[in-house]
Amino acid sequence: MNRARRIRLQLFRGVTFVIMGAFFLVPIAGMFEFSTRGRGLNAPRTLEAWTSIVTYPDLVAAIVASLELALITSVGMLLLLVPTMIWVRLRLPELARTIEFICLLPLTIPAIVLVAGLVPIYKWIAINLVDSILTLAFAYLVLVLPYAYRTLYAGLSAIDVKTLSEAARSLGAGWPAVMWRIIVPNMSVALLNACLLSVAVVLGEYTIANLLNYVNVQVAIQLLGRANAGVSIAVAVASLLFAFLLLVVLSFVGRPRARVARAEG
Repeated sequence: MNRARRIRLQLFRGVTFVIMGAFFLVPIAGMFEFSTRGRGLNAPRTLEAWTSIVTYPDLVAAIVASLELALITSVGMLLLLVPTMIWVRLRLPELARTIEFICLLPLTIPAIVLVAGLVPIYKWIAINLVDSILTLAFAYLVLVLPYAYRTLYAGLSAIDVKTLSEAARSLGAGWPAVMWRIIVPNMSVALLNACLLSVAVVLGEYTIANLLNYVNVQVAIQLLGRANAGVSIAVAVASLLFAFLLLVVLSFVGRPRARVARAEG
């Protein structure tokens, strides 16, 4: 690649980065500006909306519940999909299309239709087992299946699963060891991507929680917006920044391996 072409490519990347950054950051900056406005017409800016978040017990409980739901959903997704996809790839490749169809099916079903089918189940759970917002993890697990499946599928496709498993089996490793000690460490970035998508879906979900009469962070923001718009906007900005920080952390996870690969090369 000659020097002029490399400069044009770097310029194109820089312009694209600036445009996309402005597309995402300008609305967030506007939300932050709104949340820091004073009460009067010419009142100075204040962080009262941010510092008063903890004074709303229902809001704090909703934030904690959403974080717990994100954790439970991510763990459940990994325990369900990772062993299934690895086993299908190694032993039952003829079922790959069926598993893909089942995992991608929630994309074609509107949330309101899912709720219509889940209402009787959640009524039975509330009466006979427990009436807790954490039971939403079952519904959220269905929602995150399409995104997590495609991410994990890309991670499995990037490694030679069959060769790794055969080498481990020839050295005496059992199937659990092959999965959790050989294959899973080689797709760590895909696992983190799937968890990030799961957290983003759970933290941004509103329809199912609202229609099932549970208060997660999005429902709490909507309810609080009627009484105090500044605090609700502050919580929304905080949730967006939380997802952004997770993305930044994820971007640094795969770099050590990349440096090792360049050093070996």
